[in-house]
Amino acid sequence: MSGKGRKVAKKSAGSKSRSAKAGLTFPVGRIARHLKKGRFAKRVGGGAPVYVAAVLEYLTAELLELSGNAAKDNKKQRINPRHIQLAVKNDQEFNGFLGKATIAAGGVVPNIHQALQKAKK
Repeated sequence: MSGKGRKVAKKSAGSKSRSAKAGLTFPVGRIARHLKKGRFAKRVGGGAPVYVAAVLEYLTAELLELSGNAAKDNKKQRINPRHIQLAVKNDQEFNGFLGKATIAAGGVVPNIHQALQKAKK
């Protein structure tokens, strides 16, 4: 459903979202809903979605920083899937975490095996 026909309830003067209280950009309430709906555990504590949101926000910021550096190296202004692929494959920790994942339109990391290169004399 688009937001056109929906009425938005105004928040009271002192109310703040859990994301704002935690100083996060990622939605703590939505993550809490998904943790409860996913049936990962019978009960979900109040701090769990805040922690998960903080971890996801940190990982996203790191990946965007590395992807931005890859885009800058290729003299591009925008990050595309190729830059994300290069960032993941060139970082040891991200490669361990996302190494088996397929990134659509990511291509492959340039690599020529030593046996195929011409021998230097």
